Amino acid sequence: MTQLSLQAMLSTMPKKLDDKLPKGVSLDRDWRSREARYYFRAPGKSKVRLRETPGTEAFDREVACARLGVPYEPPGAEAKPQPTLNRKHAVGTVDWLLEQYKRRIKGKINDTLLARRSTILEDVCDYKFGETRCGELPYKDMLRRHVLDMRDGLRDTPGAQNEIVRAISAMFSWALENDIEGVQSNPASKIKLLYSGDGFHTWTVDEVRQYEAAHPAGSKARLMLHLALYTGLRLNNLAILGRQHIRDGVLTIRPEKTKKTSNVTVEIPVLAELQKTIDESPLGNMTFLVNEFGKPFTTKGLGNKMRDWCNAAQLFHCSTHGLRKAGATIAAENGATDEELMAIFGWTTKNQTTRYTKKARRKKIAAGAISKLLPK
Repeated sequence: MTQLSLQAMLSTMPKKLDDKLPKGVSLDRDWRSREARYYFRAPGKSKVRLRETPGTEAFDREVACARLGVPYEPPGAEAKPQPTLNRKHAVGTVDWLLEQYKRRIKGKINDTLLARRSTILEDVCDYKFGETRCGELPYKDMLRRHVLDMRDGLRDTPGAQNEIVRAISAMFSWALENDIEGVQSNPASKIKLLYSGDGFHTWTVDEVRQYEAAHPAGSKARLMLHLALYTGLRLNNLAILGRQHIRDGVLTIRPEKTKKTSNVTVEIPVLAELQKTIDESPLGNMTFLVNEFGKPFTTKGLGNKMRDWCNAAQLFHCSTHGLRKAGATIAAENGATDEELMAIFGWTTKNQTTRYTKKARRKKIAAGAISKLLPK
């Protein structure tokens, strides 16, 4: 094998618009649909979702209310009263339950924990089942399969996926304890956490070859394999990867996951084997991978398609994230240092890299020392 690479996602957020937003307001696009979401966050406070259109008087009023910490009433709310307790979300919806939870649990748990849990649950509310937001659906109808769908769709690592389950479980446990009408059970209570072993299965070289045997050169399936293996990108970034990210043989992309933290940008050379696969594959206009309608995949759609491709190769235990782990493993076994892995995969600390470099060193040490077991 060769070396690997990068990860990320080129933000489509217009810079000029961001510069004109009021202080404390930020734009955060949904990584699946690219829908624009605006939030207001005061220092030390949890963020508030803004629903009005930027540049309008209604938006300015909504920001002012968020800044003052008072409820915002949309224009015409008085003329069209809604069956809500807070005049914002319909009673019985997941949105309403989250508002009740945040208001009534405040002061009873750590502020930092509440802020983080609220952010996760806001993402849960914005998750779409078809064309409908989860937040608009009745909370009494939420089932275990819905939680699993959101867990796998919203996050791509076991630890982060567990946080989705824990946050939903915490909200429904509170609802049960407080006899919230319609809550009969906790849909997340019996979901097993994903901390078993090393999480996602790491592909072996033999499994890569088995997949290649099932999907010949020039197929979308082969292109997906090599893009994932030779760039180290996560699924949400692979869904938007295209020609615009490659210039003069270098792939440059800013990982969406690190955009709000380290803001790291990954720059890696495109390996000859990957370029060969790209050249011989059918490509979309703005993204390398397109669906049967010629349109870019959604993250969930690409994940489902990769599942089909793996199943067709009889690799039922393999996944896209496992390819990222395989790349890191191969690079480490080929002598990549912690710093080199950080540059390739967009990591900013050695917390992620040491698991690969230590394992590779142990393997080499054992190979060199095994002869010492023989009696002299």
